[in-house]
Amino acid sequence: MSHDAPKRVLVTGATGFIGLHTLAPLRARGYEVHAVSSRDPKSAATDGVIGHRADLLAPGAADALLAEVKPSHLLHLAWYVVPGKLITAPENFAWVTASFDLIRRFAEQGGKRVTVCGSGYEYDWSYGYCSEKRTPAVPNTVYGACKQALHLMVESFAAQTGLSAAWGRVFFLYGPNEHPDRLVSSVIRSLLRGEPARCSHGRQIRDYMHVQDVADGLVALLDGDVQGAVNVSSGEATTLREIVLTIGRLTGRGDLIQLGALPARANDTALVVGDNARMTAETGWKPHYDLESGLRQTIEWWQRQAG
Repeated sequence: MSHDAPKRVLVTGATGFIGLHTLAPLRARGYEVHAVSSRDPKSAATDGVIGHRADLLAPGAADALLAEVKPSHLLHLAWYVVPGKLITAPENFAWVTASFDLIRRFAEQGGKRVTVCGSGYEYDWSYGYCSEKRTPAVPNTVYGACKQALHLMVESFAAQTGLSAAWGRVFFLYGPNEHPDRLVSSVIRSLLRGEPARCSHGRQIRDYMHVQDVADGLVALLDGDVQGAVNVSSGEATTLREIVLTIGRLTGRGDLIQLGALPARANDTALVVGDNARMTAETGWKPHYDLESGLRQTIEWWQRQAG
């Protein structure tokens, strides 16, 4: 795909956890950035970013938005992401339909390149280490099934129409602007308030990555020519116990951490890690933060929020 033509990108979910962190990297790569959100887009409309408000689930919204912006590129991050409800929510099904409609109409109006935010939940987690080529995409959650259904639709549509399309499978995230009820943000906030942080045993092994590294990875995918599913992951296996204890050490309040105070989730998978070999080899991207530096930066952000 030629990179000589002007690059105008439409970012959906632009005021979300990942979306906010994609805007500056996109600008740095020379894109005219149009940020759309169903909420007030003013938080995204800074430093030359053009904000738009639209509910992509509403009939005709995608058409109107695409006609106004006329993007050459689409970074589709919008989805239903309420913590505690995401995995089983019926809203997932509506987002499959709305997302495919957006992508189809983007291509029909002359769009050239799309990158969609997929998920590690698309894989069969019983395999532990998740590889694009070797691990079956057999999800066991509504969220994972809907993401995988959309992936298959986009992949088939791209093959039929010639649309350039990448699918970035994201695993576990932390960082600034995370929902306060998620693991890392919840532990940090409790310790900064001087309150106990009650956790499970913490022996679960996960692939956690700083949100800025995830955002940079998705932008690298969009700005390249890689096709199909790609893991945007750290490739590092880390126990939840290690994450929580590192937060305790960095805040100086490790005494408040209560491992084993909460029961582990029923049927909780022991190991989930994404193989990032394809991502690093084909885009040149690599994570900037390791666990310690990423958690330190996140703690400092939460300290600033607390005043």
